Order: sequence, then C-alpha cells, then structure tokens
Amino acid sequence: MFQAAVCTKAGKAIVSRQFVEMTRTRIEGLLAAFPKLMNTGKQHTFVETESVRYVYQPLEKLYMVLITTKNSNILEDLETLRLFSRVIPEYCRVLEESEISEHCFDLIFAFDEIVALGYRENVNLAQIRTFTEMDSHEEKVFRAVRETQEREAKAEMRRKAKELQQARRDAERSGKKAPGFGGFGSSGMTGANAGSIITDTLIEPEKPKVTPAPMRSTGPSKALKLGARGKEVDDFVDKLKSEGENIIMPGTGKKLSEASKVLAAPVNTESVHMRVEEKISLTCGRDGGVQNMEILGMITLRVSDEKNGRIRLQVNNNDKKGMQLQTHPNVDKKLFTAESVIGLKNPDKSFPLHSDVGVLKWRLQTTDESLIPLTINCWPSESGTGCDVNIEYELQEEGLELNDVVIAIPVPAGVGAPVIGDLDGEYRHDSRRNILEWCLPVIDIKNKTGSLEFSVVSQPGDFFPINVSFVSKANYCDIQVSKVSQVDGDSPVRFSIETSLVVDKYEIL
Repeated sequence: MFQAAVCTKAGKAIVSRQFVEMTRTRIEGLLAAFPKLMNTGKQHTFVETESVRYVYQPLEKLYMVLITTKNSNILEDLETLRLFSRVIPEYCRVLEESEISEHCFDLIFAFDEIVALGYRENVNLAQIRTFTEMDSHEEKVFRAVRETQEREAKAEMRRKAKELQQARRDAERSGKKAPGFGGFGSSGMTGANAGSIITDTLIEPEKPKVTPAPMRSTGPSKALKLGARGKEVDDFVDKLKSEGENIIMPGTGKKLSEASKVLAAPVNTESVHMRVEEKISLTCGRDGGVQNMEILGMITLRVSDEKNGRIRLQVNNNDKKGMQLQTHPNVDKKLFTAESVIGLKNPDKSFPLHSDVGVLKWRLQTTDESLIPLTINCWPSESGTGCDVNIEYELQEEGLELNDVVIAIPVPAGVGAPVIGDLDGEYRHDSRRNILEWCLPVIDIKNKTGSLEFSVVSQPGDFFPINVSFVSKANYCDIQVSKVSQVDGDSPVRFSIETSLVVDKYEIL
C-alpha cells in the first residue's frame, strides 16, 4: 500500500499519509488524476491505471482514498478502507474540509496504527482508540489521590476558618476582646494567639455594605440583563437535553455522575463511618472469553469523634473467588491475619480525625468466564437490507442488584435510526455519537435475563466495541465490617457504612 488520503472531489489533498518513499509531486499527481478516472453514473469502489489502483469510499463531499499496487489483495484493501473510513468520524464531528484539517495530526496518528511500512496491522477500532489515547492507569490513580488530598486540605481550611470566625463572634457577644485578632499593636501575645492570627488570614473579611444610590425609573427596559435566563435560553437547554447532551447549569460547577445519583451518601452518619467501595474493569471478546477482569476494592474509615479514635474493626471475609488482601502499613498485619481484625500497630494511638483513611484494600484478577457478573451476547446476522442484531444479557452474580444499566452499541453513521423489534427496558438513539443505548433501570434476580432486537443497514463488525455501565449498592466480593469496638474494654461502638460497586471499564470487543 502506497498512500492513504482524504481529498476533495476535485482531487485536492486535505490529509495524506505515505507508507513508502514518495515525492510530493508524485503524490499530488496521483490524487489530481483520481477524479478524472471515475466514470459518472457507475458505482464502483476502485479504479485502476496501468501502474496503480485507487480504492475509495465517498464521505459526503470528500473521498477516502487508498492508493495500492495492482497486485495487492483487493478484498484486504476494501477491509482496510472500511477501517480508515470508520476512524475519521472518531476525531471529526462533521466530514468537512475545515474539520479534517483541524484534526489532521490525530488522523495521521490513527492511520499509522492501521498501516505500517505499507502493510496492514491486525488492529480494530477499539485498539486504535486505546493506542492513540495512551491511557495510563497509574496516572489516573495519581490524579485521583492528588485531587482527594486537595479536597481534604480545602475542607480542613474551611473548618478552621469557621472555628476562628465562631470564636470571634462569641468574643464579641460577651464583650471580650477576640483572641488573636489584636494585630501588630497587641502586646503579650502567646504562641496560641500567634497561631490564631496566622490561621485567621484564611477568613475572608466581611465586605462593607454599600447603599445603592436611588435610580430614576425609566420604564421597562429591553436591554440584556447579565445573569438573567430568558425563556429562549430555557427552551434551548431543554432541546439539548432531549438530544442527549449533558448540560452543566451555572452555579453547579460540575455534573453529577450516575453513581452519585444512585449511591448517594447516607444523610445520617455516625461518628465512625466507613465506605466499602469497589471498581470493576472488564474486557471480553465478542465470541466469548475474558481477556481481563479486575476488581479493585477498598475500605475507607472516617472518625469524627475523638473518643472513638482508638477502635478496632471486625472484618467478615466470605469471599471464595481468590482475591488478594492488603492492609495499610500502620495496621497490625499479624492481628488481621490471625483474627480478621483491623487495628493500629500501636494500640495507644488513634485513627486520624476528620479524614478518610484507607485501612484495607483488595484485588481480584481473573479470566474465568463464570465470574463475569453480567454477560452480554451480541448476534448480528446479515440480511438482504443490512443486519438483524439480537443482543442478550444475563446476570450471573445473582446476589447483585445493578442500577441504571446502560448498554451502548455503536451503529453506523448516515444510515438512519435502527428499527427496534423486541425490547426489554428502554432505548435511545444518539445520532451525534452514533450510539444505540439500551437502558435498564434495574437488573436483579427477578429479571436476570433480557434481550433487544433491531435492524439497521450495516456490516456485522460495526456493532463493536459494546460498552456497559452500571452502579450497585452491593459489593462483588463478599467482604464486610460486622463490628466496631473500643481498644480498651472491647465495648461496641455505633458505626455507619455504605457500599458501592461502579464500572471503570466494561467492554466487549
């Protein structure tokens, strides 16, 4: 294979990638000759000259063109062309010359993953996406840890500021001079007062109230008002939401995830509160077989009362799947191994107050198909008008209740919406992302199986990779905290606990 290019109907190259040594003049000459070789009124996917073969596919007002030798395998070239054509919409929202030029380097990097030194690599669309993104799990973990530390520092800063502000108000009410706010002129300053002054700089001083000057009424104004949301804005936002867009409203700062909606934190938490969290990452083949399945779990402890700082946690581990456990370095490992009790190495010390501490984590990695919590089977079959697709799910882990399940199936662009047949649950078609989403509010033992049937003009390989997302209030690995007690006297301590299982990656390639 000589070259892959995206060009206009006049033969002007927008993006061109050469896989063998060629001069620019030769490239431009081959592409300029391409439109003249096409016979109008006839539908073909390739044209030939005495020396080269053009394999092409129309992309609205553009062409995706591969230039090969006449001795190359035409069937393999057509399959490669189809993959090239599927890569372009991954980076370009519209198939126009300006959009192609803007993302030209992204396309070139993707082209290099498909063909190397003139020969096609054995890759699919999901692998190309992974290779070009260069996703790093370690980087994600590092960023998550850093964000958590920043949030904890900000929360501690706000708490200290509130305490100092409250102390100042109490002092003002009692008629006494507020400690630590004497400024540079105060005498006899103690170490505690000095610390108060330093921390008090975190408090934002009260802004003086400004009395607005009376304004003369000039009648109703039609000028624009900053911050005002008119009916046209509301209608536009509602329209975007109906098309499947995620809208971030002003003042919220961020959009809530599906997990945060379903797995909301308990309103009433005790002074000893724990979160038992798990995250699943799964990759399966379309013909069966688990490429990788990993469960990462952690028990996070938060103590908000000093009298409950010296405690121990009794852990019930009923897991039989072969997970690996690891305790925090400050936890007594011998005590945990012998009695399944989490306690500090130094029993005289207390757990940190008002901070989340991970005391126990576990990991399960397997390729055993029987351990997949939710299996997805996709059966596309070619018909006279395209493909008939039957997708089935089955809940294998019957102890789980999965909420807000969304099974996202790719569909080809430019062929219209799929025709839905039998359906369990609901569906929505996102024409912008070319995704058919099969939505099920709950999957549990009562509806452990279900199916979706639809028809669309496509090829059997167009429906992968399938991505699945869900949340659950139950854990996959059977590990729980059953009791919390004081180190001295072994008296029980009231505690609250929340559990969650979320999806990091769940795809069928």
